[in-house]
Amino acid sequence: MKSLLSLAAVLCAVTLMAEDKSLYEIPLKDIDGKAASLKSYKGKVLLVVNVASKCGLTKQYKTLEAAHTKYSDKGFVVLGFPCNQFGKQEPGSNAEIKEFCSAKYSVTFPMFDKLEVNGPGRHALYTALAGEGAAFPGDIKWNFGKFLIGKDGKVIKRFEPRTEPDSPEVIKAIEEALAAK
Repeated sequence: MKSLLSLAAVLCAVTLMAEDKSLYEIPLKDIDGKAASLKSYKGKVLLVVNVASKCGLTKQYKTLEAAHTKYSDKGFVVLGFPCNQFGKQEPGSNAEIKEFCSAKYSVTFPMFDKLEVNGPGRHALYTALAGEGAAFPGDIKWNFGKFLIGKDGKVIKRFEPRTEPDSPEVIKAIEEALAAK
């Protein structure tokens, strides 16, 4: 069953790419389990991040929230995608993850349903971001991998997990993306 779901996810991503559809068309669920997509973020600069609550990098929630707050009025949004694939560091339910993020880090940026970023169960979003044919292909190495997406829905840059959201490299890329027409 799992391999059938994996095949379906890959076929969905390949179909989206073949039809030249965008990341905005990929079906998602928000942290509350409601149907969602990236359509409501069209025209904005996005930072897609696979997150985890029990990781040594979890403190990045603080700087992700700071970047989200600092640039949100300019059209920037951080999007968090919980993932339990790395050291089982996101074992909680969506409700527990939402509560943790809110209580511990005052997260206000959108959070989504827990998903897989690698392997046969890789979600179609991550197949589009990091799969074959993507601008920055290759497996996600750990929690807090980041993809910067421009206003046009194209991936501009990929940042590895240890690259802090407030590093000069990330801030420069965000500001350049926001300034682009």
